Amino acid sequence: MYDLIIKGGTVVDPSQNIHGLNDVAVEDGKIARIAPDIPSAEAKRTVEVKGKVVIPGLIDLHTHVYAGVNATGVDPDIGGVRSGVTTMVDAGSAGCDTFGGFPKHIIPNTATEIICFLHICRTGLATTPDIFSPDSIDMDGTAKVIAENRNIISGVKARMVTPALDIMGIEMPRLAKKAAKEAGVRLMVHIGDTQKKYDPNVIRELLPILEEGDIVTHYFTANPGGVLDSDGKLVPEAKEAHDRGVWLDTAHGRMNFSFDVGQKVLDQGVLPHCISTDLTLPGRELTVHSMTEMMTRFLAMDFTFDQVVTMSTENPAKAAGVADRLGTLHPGKQADITVLDIQEGSWVLYDVVGGSRKSDKAVIPVMAVKKGEVFEAGWGPRPWGWAPDQA
Repeated sequence: MYDLIIKGGTVVDPSQNIHGLNDVAVEDGKIARIAPDIPSAEAKRTVEVKGKVVIPGLIDLHTHVYAGVNATGVDPDIGGVRSGVTTMVDAGSAGCDTFGGFPKHIIPNTATEIICFLHICRTGLATTPDIFSPDSIDMDGTAKVIAENRNIISGVKARMVTPALDIMGIEMPRLAKKAAKEAGVRLMVHIGDTQKKYDPNVIRELLPILEEGDIVTHYFTANPGGVLDSDGKLVPEAKEAHDRGVWLDTAHGRMNFSFDVGQKVLDQGVLPHCISTDLTLPGRELTVHSMTEMMTRFLAMDFTFDQVVTMSTENPAKAAGVADRLGTLHPGKQADITVLDIQEGSWVLYDVVGGSRKSDKAVIPVMAVKKGEVFEAGWGPRPWGWAPDQA
């Protein structure tokens, strides 16, 4: 007998080319079956989701959830299972000197799965600025913490920001790449200097450092150091990185997402692979922040729903190195499921530089299933960010 049946919804799983009315059966924390009209009598529990959309569990590839340790840390379950997101990647909140709280305090007390990228700065984001001298990087300490936490840590994080680049220049991301490569993990690099101080052409030095499997985050940033040159042209290194398998993630954040930049990038044919929130405090109150709000943004940019699902499930699973068990509803994989409502209406979505897009659809989280356990979800952590169009 199945433990759970999610019944009557439209199942959308691009990883299996599934888009249609189906039930999803769960047993022992794994997907057991996808088929129409699985009898409710075959399960201990049935949840009716008629009229809703059922997709693989949402994966937020860029968040900051070191709650209670860093000032920017958000309670993981607020942006996680209670917002329809089953897995969150913490993008460098902790470095080797400060990581210990994740396995001891955060992960054991969180229903949402957390995967970590270790900041190349030894103190992570506990200090502002993060890197303030060459001694901010401890290569041996970084290697040791990754080796001791391979079940949690999937990569190294570096931020291309002031003053790190003033102090260390391109040597900083080179050291981060060296640490990642020696540890056998991937590198995630934040692009876009919010202080607008460094040479924007540094992107052309950075991108050739990145190899297949590495991640560029804030792909749609309007800040110096983004992927557009002064004429609005995509730097050739961006397409070269895309073509050799570097993941391109749009991570919204408080200061790094522009509809205008995004449209110029899209017009030049190098599409992002992943969408994410860069969930933080106070960003949760000020700009975005839920994965479903990000999904709505990309529907407003004329991506299809299936494309948006891929960018929120299958691709982030691959980028985070967990595609062997997440990002799909394939039988035998972990039973991570998100149930959504697609509301028709008139909506306005805003970026961080005053731009906006209108949408006739809003993606609303209804429920998350994590390893077979059911969690009801609300609109997301900042529902007042949705603005009905009054025009």
